[in-house]
Amino acid sequence: MINIVIDKDFKELLPALDEETYKLLEKNLLENGCRDALVLWGDVLVDGHNRYAICTEHGIPFNTVNKDFATKEDALIWIITTQVSRRNLTPMQLTHYRGLHYRADKKIQGSSNQFAEKSENGQNDHFHSTTAKRLAKHYKVGEKTIRRDAKISDALDVIGEFSPEAKMLILSGDIALSKKNLAELAAAPAENLEALAIAIKEGRYEKPKPEMRPALEEWRPVDSILVTIRPLNKAITSITDSFSGLPEVKKQGERTELKTALRPSIDTLDELYKRI
Repeated sequence: MINIVIDKDFKELLPALDEETYKLLEKNLLENGCRDALVLWGDVLVDGHNRYAICTEHGIPFNTVNKDFATKEDALIWIITTQVSRRNLTPMQLTHYRGLHYRADKKIQGSSNQFAEKSENGQNDHFHSTTAKRLAKHYKVGEKTIRRDAKISDALDVIGEFSPEAKMLILSGDIALSKKNLAELAAAPAENLEALAIAIKEGRYEKPKPEMRPALEEWRPVDSILVTIRPLNKAITSITDSFSGLPEVKKQGERTELKTALRPSIDTLDELYKRI
């Protein structure tokens, strides 16, 4: 019998099942057996962790199928693409997967690439761009999104080292953290990520309140406002004076034509008024 090995990195790639979903899977396996084979890489489990746990607990027989991966990164990419194709992921989970895919792919390509060691003057930039471009096309997002996702993935991994629970809560969406903040935290000292992880774990984390828009006087200097208003006021006055000299429009058709001509300008001014 195969002595199946559980790899921590592979297992953590799987979105955690909630209690209800896990119970439904357990019920199905008890009633119908394990119909889908577990996927192994040698003796390492790469797919079917929840089924393996339930089958082992209840003594349910299962079959295995072996896949041949050149490296651990190849196995990681297979798990990622499999999960993305089969599950309804949260936005943060999908971001994390794209970031992990980028990092793993970069490592695979770099191991045999002449630019594997990045030089101080950025000789590896072309290789990075090629990887990001290819994955951006695969996931139908921008290259900047892929690079940002890699930073977010870095931050999540560090948070997970301090608190796996905190990482899980962020990935599930139970803790609302913006992707922008997570990307910035990737470059922050580890102490910042540790403090965040502990705060989330202990239930002390509070989402930062959005900054209030400054008062108009603070937002833009008065002189700057006058520079904008004076020519606008002059133009409006000129238009008003011109129309005040028009003879009374008596015919219904002429009134309609005049209203039609004025309507776009009125709408534009109304929109401008709302924005001020």
